[in-house]
Amino acid sequence: MADGRLPDVMSEIEIGRNKRGRRSYSLDDVAVVPSRRTRDPEDVSTSWQVDAYHFDIPIFAAPMDSLMSPETAIALGRLGGLGVLDLEGLWTRYEDPSSQFDRIAAASDDEVVDVMRSVYAEPIKTELIRDRLQQLRDAGVTAAGSLSPQRTQEHWKTVVDAGVDLFFIRGTTVSAEHVSTNREPLNLKRFIYELDVPVIVGGCATYTAALHLMRTGAAGVLVGFGGGASQTTEETLGISVPLAGAVADVAAARRDYMDESGGRYVHVIADGGMGRSGDLVKAIACGADGLMVGAALARAEEAPGHGHHWGSEAHHPTLTRGHRVSVGTVAPLEQILFGPSIAADGTTNLIGALRHAMATTGYLDLKEFQRVDVIAQP
Repeated sequence: MADGRLPDVMSEIEIGRNKRGRRSYSLDDVAVVPSRRTRDPEDVSTSWQVDAYHFDIPIFAAPMDSLMSPETAIALGRLGGLGVLDLEGLWTRYEDPSSQFDRIAAASDDEVVDVMRSVYAEPIKTELIRDRLQQLRDAGVTAAGSLSPQRTQEHWKTVVDAGVDLFFIRGTTVSAEHVSTNREPLNLKRFIYELDVPVIVGGCATYTAALHLMRTGAAGVLVGFGGGASQTTEETLGISVPLAGAVADVAAARRDYMDESGGRYVHVIADGGMGRSGDLVKAIACGADGLMVGAALARAEEAPGHGHHWGSEAHHPTLTRGHRVSVGTVAPLEQILFGPSIAADGTTNLIGALRHAMATTGYLDLKEFQRVDVIAQP
């Protein structure tokens, strides 16, 4: 090609005589390579910025009830990260959802789907969306909330009027071009253009889908599809994209969109499938700016899920694509992020591990670390 990049067909393999596919890699398939220079971990910076909002660590907590309550979102914000509230979750359906969390935790594997569907059948209440976001603002942390594309048109005005700082539109997959003959689809480009707050959208998993999302004016895109610990998207829909390859593809879209737009930078946020510190390291090495983490933070003592973890797919009213998983409770949130480690398994001191990986390979900040060499070891 004229720009020196190899065409995608070079990575295709033959699955059978009538079907070809592209080889991609999961985080387990890649590893970071040390360089000739090392640094002191104390000299390394893990800070970054989205729009006007600065964060000391590249950790966004996924908008999932099992790990994010208003209290844990505030705690994470004070530790330098960002807690994103699920504005369709239990905290916007019940004034006090404690008993509902107890029901989910106590349910047997055979009955948990029915229990969760019953619990989440309670309607979303506009006043609770407002109150939860106000609680974050009163605490002085960045207020972030998430809606699915299906619910965005219904609740976006409440979210914006409540003073949200970062607005997430998050689903298993989100496209810039949703076609429907049954209802008026959400026009992302018009919607984002008319809002006064930064919007982060996703998931997406391909270069083309990410490029179209970037053209809507989004401040960031979430990269991931079917890879989270609580998701069964591959088992139910047959759809899954390995995260290392997806992040690298979307990072390429970020680069090309910068050229196309005259320098506008859209943040790439890896979303799901990163349960241990090594996964976080490799996601950034593949090109991610930030990390949306679920199971790794669901293990915190403060997490509302009582050692269980689930997403919205687990209580879908007609097609369940996730389940409640037991992740255990290992340590307080601060220790999970900053240590000291309690075991050599990558579940505690996530940021310490990231700093050591950056220092071992000689990089001072996250943007530099995206240039680190990686090897594929499928």
